[in-house]
Amino acid sequence: MKARLLITGAGTAATSNLIRSLRAGADSLFIVGAHGDRFFLRKSSADANYLLPDLTHPRFFPALRRVLAKERIDLLIPTTDAEVRALVRPGRRLPCRLFLPRKAVVDLCQDKYRLNVRLRSRGVPAPATYPVSGLGAIDKIFRRLADHERVWCRIRVGSGSMGAIPVKRAEQARSWIAYWDEMRGVPATSFTLSEFLPGRDFSCQALWKAGELILTKTCERLSYFGGGSQPSGISSVSQLAKTVREPRVIEVCTAAIRALDRRASGTFNFDLRENARGVPCITEINVGRFASGTNVFDLTGQHNLAATFVRVALGRRVDLHEEYDAAEGYYAVRDLDTLTGVFRTDELFDRIVDARE
Repeated sequence: MKARLLITGAGTAATSNLIRSLRAGADSLFIVGAHGDRFFLRKSSADANYLLPDLTHPRFFPALRRVLAKERIDLLIPTTDAEVRALVRPGRRLPCRLFLPRKAVVDLCQDKYRLNVRLRSRGVPAPATYPVSGLGAIDKIFRRLADHERVWCRIRVGSGSMGAIPVKRAEQARSWIAYWDEMRGVPATSFTLSEFLPGRDFSCQALWKAGELILTKTCERLSYFGGGSQPSGISSVSQLAKTVREPRVIEVCTAAIRALDRRASGTFNFDLRENARGVPCITEINVGRFASGTNVFDLTGQHNLAATFVRVALGRRVDLHEEYDAAEGYYAVRDLDTLTGVFRTDELFDRIVDARE
């Protein structure tokens, strides 16, 4: 497949993983990297790299258009929520293709509380969640969640589990939210409180076009990068994950897309966790971009999801026998400053001598 791509965030872990996946799944790609930080950009593995103004600078889009035209880019792939949000604004014209969900879908999914309300109103499993209108409202919310031993407190926008913590008492939530308000400038109204989901933790990446599911894959998070230093003990970034076959997860994610947009297009990354009854519940959907650990979905199974995305985005034909590529028996291991390792179960002890006995 010959194509010229521009990928933002060049040099970051997420973009480096994506470029690795694309090179593994597609021949003859020419990849251009772009970033607003020259230090990250210096680490980029792209074929050519461009330093752009910051996304919030008025010269960002004029500079981006010049690069797209100069490099004859076929497809632009954003890698952050902020870039996705900026690219779907009305009237945004670029000399290349984009393959993103509609603006209304992006706006809805980037507000976790609004997404939760939509899903629950359509019967899609999601945790019971309430917005915090102020510190004085926390006791009332805890009474509503009295059947749950723990409550999940988090900020309704953003990624990386920012501001997330499990609490048992209203006073714990009140102190935590007051701290974020005073020290980080995040007001109480930015938080939600929801039922704590105690079960297995899943990630699902899915590719849709015009309301048709093209390809989807699932994995289970087993441990978390930096989890030990987080108050919650967990993170949205897995340190150890394994590929799994979970039809229930696919059913929930498919129902969620139907509830959002009957003509959905683009890539959707779902976070789910089982409730006390073992039902997978959606906690958030990251739209228009790939998971930072995309290799677990691209370097396993019959089909490379990232490479398939490029083919679909460019209008190329793809022939897949099944939408769900359930590649069981692989583990993905991630750590700071190392390449993500993706191993089959039977490879885990290659070049290892067991000296435990």
